[in-house]
Amino acid sequence: MISNKLSQTKISSVASAIALSCLFSVSPMSQAANNERILSFNSAVTTAQKNDPWLTGNKHLQQAVVAMSHAAATMPDPKMSIGLANLPTDGFDFSQEGMTQLKVGITQMFPRGDSLAIKNQQLRIESEAYPFQRADRKAKIAVTVGTLWLDAFRVQQSISLIEKNRSLFEQLADVAQASYSSALGKTRQQDIVRAQLELTRLDDRLDILAQQKNAYLGMLAQWLSTAFTTSANSQQDAISQLHNIQLAQQLPQLDLLNNKLVYGKTWLSVEVLAKHFANHPAVFALDKKISASKTGIHLAEQQYQPEWGVNASYGYRGNDPMGNSRSDFLSVGITFDLPLFTENRQDMVVKSAISKTEAVKTEKILLLRQLLGAFSSAKGRLLRLEQRKMLYRTRLLPQVEDQAEASLTAYTNDYGDFAEVVRSRIAVLNANIDDLGIQVAEQKLILELNYLFVGSLSTANNIAGEQ
Repeated sequence: MISNKLSQTKISSVASAIALSCLFSVSPMSQAANNERILSFNSAVTTAQKNDPWLTGNKHLQQAVVAMSHAAATMPDPKMSIGLANLPTDGFDFSQEGMTQLKVGITQMFPRGDSLAIKNQQLRIESEAYPFQRADRKAKIAVTVGTLWLDAFRVQQSISLIEKNRSLFEQLADVAQASYSSALGKTRQQDIVRAQLELTRLDDRLDILAQQKNAYLGMLAQWLSTAFTTSANSQQDAISQLHNIQLAQQLPQLDLLNNKLVYGKTWLSVEVLAKHFANHPAVFALDKKISASKTGIHLAEQQYQPEWGVNASYGYRGNDPMGNSRSDFLSVGITFDLPLFTENRQDMVVKSAISKTEAVKTEKILLLRQLLGAFSSAKGRLLRLEQRKMLYRTRLLPQVEDQAEASLTAYTNDYGDFAEVVRSRIAVLNANIDDLGIQVAEQKLILELNYLFVGSLSTANNIAGEQ
């Protein structure tokens, strides 16, 4: 009679703990305290992009190049000269000799060929690469900050799962203690020790996860700290505020930009795949760099053209010793160089410009290979991850839940092992944490793939319109 009553009590206590655990596993997280700030995925990414000092510096670099392009298209300033010519040294008398003059001259040089227009064109093309660099930077920030947020979210939710399951293990320990104290069940002292050991291990896991969360939030601080810094607060205060931020409770479900290409059953050829990455901002930036480098070849070829100069001078002469007026002199002339010995200078300058262009073309090839390799890797991992996700949802999670229930039923009917009940509940907890990791890993891979296809969001003209 007492044994049956104890069994019923044990069943009721453990069953209520299991029900509580199941309820927590499907219910959303409780709202954060009022003094905590909720940081969503989108707000983290947009804040990091908005406050990135690299983007500001890049805009200043573009403005510098644009200003230089205007300066490069301007003729060089004329040169003015004033001097005394043929002044006699025996008396320094300006009127003594007829050749003595006060000369005022002006010289204007004309650059070689079309070098001014070509240099202006080259710098303008260089300036057009900067908006694409900023677009690429923003896409990279989305991947970097988004990945950090997702890792922090995974740790935060893992902590939540462990904390909510810890109460279950506490109830299991209480049930084992009650059963052992009554001496009517099969509970042994080692079962009580095992229950306490698992609670200690859960506390250790919570400490490790707390360290990981601090690490991820610290890395987020370098991207978000500017947004939380005011004139009254120091940078250190802003970083400490970040560690009090509570991440949003829901895992973002990112949309994959190119579903057909990623989930296609056939793998496309390298040539076809390369066309999908042709609109990537990083590729466009290199295209501009290549165009500017090609323009540099035309600029180097202008070295074969002569450099012209025009000079004019006016010579004023004083009256002769008898008081008679002397005629003033006007001189006009041109100067130009003769690029005859071009083998060691002009030819080498052109050769250097050609080599630079080919080197930039190589950069583009390497970038495309990098994008292709990243796509192949991310696609393969995502497809495998989808299979693993399906395995967890359809088989593994239901199976560990069934095993846990079977172990609990066996134990409450006095023919099961308490250690098996604990192991089965640990297995359920680990399976749920692993399932959470799979979901987060899926979103991280979508982030990586979306970076590769960011060029499909905007055309070259739209990005260039930011200039």
